[in-house]
Amino acid sequence: MTCPFCQIASHAIPAKIVYSSPDVTAFRDVKPQAPTHVLVIPNLHIGSIAAMGSSHPQLLARLFNAIDEVVRAEGLATSGFRIVSNSGPDGGQTVNHLHFHVLGGRQMLWPPG
Repeated sequence: MTCPFCQIASHAIPAKIVYSSPDVTAFRDVKPQAPTHVLVIPNLHIGSIAAMGSSHPQLLARLFNAIDEVVRAEGLATSGFRIVSNSGPDGGQTVNHLHFHVLGGRQMLWPPG
């Protein structure tokens, strides 16, 4: 298992986990881009949102339920937050495991870059 996110989900390498279920893990980003920067991943290895396609609708729902729980636990539900999922090299994806960035705690600028 060489995927770092798979290793985090299986607890083979340490991370600051803020949410965990049989299907989803959420942990703090090691290079945060906002005061709150949490990554939400499926525990099942899926390369990207593009690779997921329509084959896992229940898992996608569980990912967004986990995002909702993280947002509420981090106190972002009222002030606002941003959810980002990069896909492929041109989209800025650097780890080939589907993940959602949950960013908050400051004003998010637009366009993002």
